[in-house]
Amino acid sequence: MVDLQVHFLLIPSLMSTMGAAQYMMQDAALLSYIDQRFLSLEKRLEKCNQDMLEYVDEFREFSRMVLSRLAGLNTHKAEVKREVENLLTRIEHAQRDIDYFGSVTDSNACVEVHEDLLKEQLLEEAEEKKRLKVMLNASCEHVLAGIRSLKVVKKTGGKHGSWMKDPGKKHAKIYLLSGSVNNVILEFANIMTFMENNQTLKARRVPLPLPWEGTGHVIYQGFLFYHRYGSLNEIVKFNIQRRNIADQMLLPGAGRIPAYQLSPQTKIDLAVDEQGLWALHAEPETEGNIVITKINPVAMAVEHSWDTPCSSKDAEAAFMACNTLHVIYNSPSGGSSRIQCVYDVLDALNAYTNPGLHFPKRQGSHSTVHYNPKEKQLFAWGDGFQIIYKLHTKQK
Repeated sequence: MVDLQVHFLLIPSLMSTMGAAQYMMQDAALLSYIDQRFLSLEKRLEKCNQDMLEYVDEFREFSRMVLSRLAGLNTHKAEVKREVENLLTRIEHAQRDIDYFGSVTDSNACVEVHEDLLKEQLLEEAEEKKRLKVMLNASCEHVLAGIRSLKVVKKTGGKHGSWMKDPGKKHAKIYLLSGSVNNVILEFANIMTFMENNQTLKARRVPLPLPWEGTGHVIYQGFLFYHRYGSLNEIVKFNIQRRNIADQMLLPGAGRIPAYQLSPQTKIDLAVDEQGLWALHAEPETEGNIVITKINPVAMAVEHSWDTPCSSKDAEAAFMACNTLHVIYNSPSGGSSRIQCVYDVLDALNAYTNPGLHFPKRQGSHSTVHYNPKEKQLFAWGDGFQIIYKLHTKQK
């Protein structure tokens, strides 16, 4: 009986021990499972990291290859461009040769020119010269022999600008146009008012609806003629009294390069002399030589043009006087200005390139030099100074 009681007492203890052992086995299995999963995740992470490194290396290699190919393409593109340009040059040369051979063939086919045709050509040339003389009212019998003296009137404004009188009017008004880009004219009653210290307070301000470019503008017969800012070659005719634009025109061939190398702000330089309104500019087709164009100021139309032998290289300004272009040269750093090329549109055969006319007693540079045919003087703007030069002339 006692044994049976002991047996019943041992059964719960055994059951408890067996349960604990069973839980321990389950825990061990769970730990083993978790460990295996962590090992698997670590291996996958390691593989992912390895793959990422391989991808990065592969991408870098691919990037180097692409950049190398692009550099090669740029080089190839430049080579192709050079080859195309070379081909175009060869085509142009070939075209010139073809034109030359064609002209030679034509001339060989027409060696004998009829005397009547030759006389007719000479007659046409004489008629054209006579027409030009009538158009220009050729009453000028004097040429520039020297620049006698200078008078520094005032210093106002910056390096670039222009000042002038209206040679087409009887009044003594002075006009000041400061800067290479602006839209306000200052009008003074006379030169004494202009020379006063507080001269800007006494000036009449005339605003323009369109600004100017450069310093090559002129005032003639009550109108301001100027190159419009932002345009290639548009010339504006502005009525100063009515303050409105009277007319506009385009000057063919102008505006692509500066009229003077040492004054790059001016692409078109307008001028007035005894014969009226002119335009001076340079063209790439003339290798930078200056072109003269006679303009009808009423119709705002081109009357005639002349290609001159006067180079724009090292030129700082120019002016027209008695149908004749006078080009002023200087050094890039500024020095003694001198007239080195003269071209008479009615006597082109007598154009000469070294008259040796020096501007007196002054070192510097000119932004503009304009001739006043009524007073036979030059109105110049030099380094902010307003200057008048008196001229010495002689008979042709």
